[in-house]
Amino acid sequence: MKSILSLIPVLFLMSCGTDPGYTSFDDGQDTSVLSLPVQPYNYSNIQLPAYFNTNDGGPLPSAVTGIDNTPQDNPITDDGATLGRVLFYDRNLSLNRSTACASCHRPEAAFADSSPFSSGLYGGKTKRNSISLINSRFYKRGRFFYDERASSLEAQVLMPMLDHTEMDMTADLVLQRVREQDYYRDLFVKAFGSGTVSSERIASALSQFIRSIVSFKSKYDEGRAQVSRMVDPFPNFSVQENRGKELFLKSYADGGVSCYACHTTEGFVAPPMGMGNNGLDALSVNDLGAYGFYGNESLKGAFKIPTLRNVVHSAPYMHDGRFRTLRQVIEFYNNGVQPHPNLSPLLKGADGLPRRLNLSENDIQALIAFLYTLNDTSLQSDPRWLDPFINQHL
Repeated sequence: MKSILSLIPVLFLMSCGTDPGYTSFDDGQDTSVLSLPVQPYNYSNIQLPAYFNTNDGGPLPSAVTGIDNTPQDNPITDDGATLGRVLFYDRNLSLNRSTACASCHRPEAAFADSSPFSSGLYGGKTKRNSISLINSRFYKRGRFFYDERASSLEAQVLMPMLDHTEMDMTADLVLQRVREQDYYRDLFVKAFGSGTVSSERIASALSQFIRSIVSFKSKYDEGRAQVSRMVDPFPNFSVQENRGKELFLKSYADGGVSCYACHTTEGFVAPPMGMGNNGLDALSVNDLGAYGFYGNESLKGAFKIPTLRNVVHSAPYMHDGRFRTLRQVIEFYNNGVQPHPNLSPLLKGADGLPRRLNLSENDIQALIAFLYTLNDTSLQSDPRWLDPFINQHL
């Protein structure tokens, strides 16, 4: 049986027109086979467009320079991210071997989940919607989860494995499971110089893989490369898409709706100020947000702001997945923001009350059209970020 299984990756890759220069492993526990390229993919030298690294002169920073949270002692390497990719998709790292990190962060869903709350290994639901992992490296504060309780990505990646609802492992059992799989020894040697398995190395490799998931191949990027500034009309955009971009980027005072103030830079990520209360509710009752971790009254109902890259695929929206469509999100910001005591000043009018945008139907449609230009299909098709196990269904 093992000799037959060893042929599956090559046959599969040949049928897809992919170079069958792959190494394969069968762990002897199920029919899943690990298939990796003989030469690792490029994760360490991904070339971002020039405009990612140079501010365009607007009132707010456009470059991602200075907000990369990659620590000096854990730079992305090709072999490290390859190991991280395997760990990310490996169901052996849950107690009943049914669930992986990728079960709740799927490429086709913008590395988020299409359910309001994700299902753990026993069918139980998570407390919050799974946040997109795209552009995770571009956040200066470097904290993770919606309440930012994890001080770094390295601290965050192991927590779901140890959570009873999600993967229900212990730290020791995680190490045991990794050591049991024959394919990991060579991966650890290549990534770290020895086959020693430790929690720190697992966290480092997973973090390298996640930080490598960056988006810069959308219709927006095609247009951005042809102009000097974000606010310039993009030649590849329709009139409607350019109108949506104008509304998104400009401040309220300048005739826009200030979306860019909270989804900033070319990565469309959270600003350095961090978490905010966006007025989903007048009072925080069911979920206290960052207050639950920090105990600071001003953080009741405050949550981390996700990237908008591939937002068309990351529905449902908000920390509790209450909105199913982008239209519902825009209609909420248009006339539905609630007067929470901690409401972000960016969402208040001069009278201190929630601002009402009163957008026309045409402008609502224009904003939606612009958000669709941020769709980057390469993240759903590039093998660097896809499941390396054949015959595994997450």
